[in-house]
Amino acid sequence: MPDSYDVIVIGAGPAGENAADYARQHGLNVAIVESDLVGGECSYWGCMPSKALLRPTEALAAVSRVPAAAPAVTGEVDVDAVLRSRDAFTSSWEDDGQAQWLDAVEVDLLRGHGRLAGEHLVEVTGAHGEVTRYEATRGVVVAVGSRAAVPPIPGLAEVATWDNRDVTAVKDIPERLLVLGGGVIGVEMAQAVRRLGASEVTIIEALDGLLANEEPFVSDELVAALEADGITVALGARAEQVERQGTDGPVTVTLAGGHELVGDELLVAVGRLAPTDDLGLDTVGVEAGRGGFIEVDDHLRVPGHDWLYVVGDTNGRALLTHQGKYQARLVGDALAGVVVDPAWADHAAVPRVVFTDPQVAAVGLTARTAAEAGHDVLTTSFDVGHTAGGALHGTGTSGTAQLVIDRQQRTIIGATFVGPGVGELLHAATIAVVSEVTIDRLWHAVPSFPTMSEVWLRLLEQVRAQEL
Repeated sequence: MPDSYDVIVIGAGPAGENAADYARQHGLNVAIVESDLVGGECSYWGCMPSKALLRPTEALAAVSRVPAAAPAVTGEVDVDAVLRSRDAFTSSWEDDGQAQWLDAVEVDLLRGHGRLAGEHLVEVTGAHGEVTRYEATRGVVVAVGSRAAVPPIPGLAEVATWDNRDVTAVKDIPERLLVLGGGVIGVEMAQAVRRLGASEVTIIEALDGLLANEEPFVSDELVAALEADGITVALGARAEQVERQGTDGPVTVTLAGGHELVGDELLVAVGRLAPTDDLGLDTVGVEAGRGGFIEVDDHLRVPGHDWLYVVGDTNGRALLTHQGKYQARLVGDALAGVVVDPAWADHAAVPRVVFTDPQVAAVGLTARTAAEAGHDVLTTSFDVGHTAGGALHGTGTSGTAQLVIDRQQRTIIGATFVGPGVGELLHAATIAVVSEVTIDRLWHAVPSFPTMSEVWLRLLEQVRAQEL
């Protein structure tokens, strides 16, 4: 390997890979450093395995909602087959294919722990402790992702628990699962484990709603769906003590007020931290912020360091794979001298999908955050089950679709959908938000019949009615 590159990327997850690939496409000499599996958290312990666990039971539930097809559902999901499928989607936690892809796009892979060692310098510590120093003449991109946070609950750090890596790589479905946290990982994996055979699943959430950053109706509708699956949802429940009998016995969570919950495993899913404590930030005069996240400007650069970029979870702007890849594409171009727009979508147009059944899909601002930002807000909502396409999805199909509109600009600044498969409705909303198209022009975007996309027409009809 050479001792100097145009660009060095620390971290070979989706964001790091994209930054390296885009820089290389511009003819730059690029290396990427990885101490774990090439492909990162999303490929092996996040997006892909979690959806592989969720999809089979979602498909079974979808068939069961169609009266004429429901009699064909005569058995349960094949759990062993689900786990084998999950293993296939993770390449059985081997990264040969990802490493070969890096080789194909002519990006050098440096195996080991990467850290900054001064301006434009990166040190890589190999498996046997050997340290090699490299220079990055154009710039360094930090893309080390995030890890599960552990809250300071008495006893929690002393007992064996699960995080996202444990639950997505599960080999045996536990009889009883406790889930600490009602965010995306918590609700998705609670439903997956319950539908794959757990007899008891309980979500413990300290706040008064699930997915607290979304519209309030999202929590109400998701709680109803989870409870219909036999999942217990404890809202406003603050854990005060965690204990486990022996090394692998039952685990007990004591809530404020003294109520005890017992499970065979405890999934801790209360948030994420950036693993930047051994990144050498001190060698370049940079301090990480709360949670280890590194502040960047809208060009994804660390202020005062025009050669140092941070993309993906590590900058804390939007902890989503697709947003990290979006940031990385901008940085890969910028490193090659291409003039790019700043990453404003992180502020105003972040698309997000929760793959529960029903799905939750949203983009942009909620009604609350829009009002707080000073917008003159108009909201309109409609039940997706009351469209012809929704009715064809089967009995019990329902879920709220809502648009958040800026009255003055007459543009959509946020959208939320709850219902089966609504993640596929989201990109139309994302395009509307990003393009700032007016609702008057959207009136001429005709949805096909009979599809659930007809909900767009119903929402716009309600806007017209409110304005008359």
